[in-house]
Amino acid sequence: MTSPVETAQKRWYDDACGTALALELVGERWSMLIVRELMYGPRRFGELKTGLPGISANVLTQRLASLEAAAILIRRKLPPPANVQVYELTAWGRESEDAIMALGRWAARSPLHDPTAFMSGASLMMSMRTMLVPGRMGDLALSLGVRLGADLFTARIGNERIAVARGLADDPDLTIGADIAFPILAWIYGKRPSAPLEEQGLLRIDGDRALAERFAALFELPAKI
Repeated sequence: MTSPVETAQKRWYDDACGTALALELVGERWSMLIVRELMYGPRRFGELKTGLPGISANVLTQRLASLEAAAILIRRKLPPPANVQVYELTAWGRESEDAIMALGRWAARSPLHDPTAFMSGASLMMSMRTMLVPGRMGDLALSLGVRLGADLFTARIGNERIAVARGLADDPDLTIGADIAFPILAWIYGKRPSAPLEEQGLLRIDGDRALAERFAALFELPAKI
């Protein structure tokens, strides 16, 4: 019987190591980033394209087919009135998040890491989950709404973890927003004061200011090599 990965693509390595198989599953260019974009909820083709502005429609189609054949994602049609096709990760596909976050944290130590480059909404939320400093949360508990361009997320913060889902919850305790990710990154990682960013119209914060500052203090980028 042909395995899913053999159906998805020709085998690259004659190697029994799980790392080799992981590269065969998601190591092709764009594949892991597609998985990242789907991590917090289903996406339409055009939404994936927007989150990955450098990918061509043809390559996106090919990678989606390979990931589906490898049982990492599925296609389904939303019920009426939407009637549109979406892509979403399987339960096994979602299990890759810890590995992707660990790889991202490792790579962020490189001097080549550019925090000013484009970052999608899903990438921003995964970055927050990745760069959360253990022990800093304490008794902090809140519902955070995040608006990044047209992307909406809710982050449930408490018990030393951040749980993320697409869509904005009703009446969150705190809402932050920006047109692009950089002002948010400058605030939470660069530790720039929020007020000048807000005055310039780059960052929007709605809610208790002390709560916002406690939230921003949760994160730190790892030291460079």
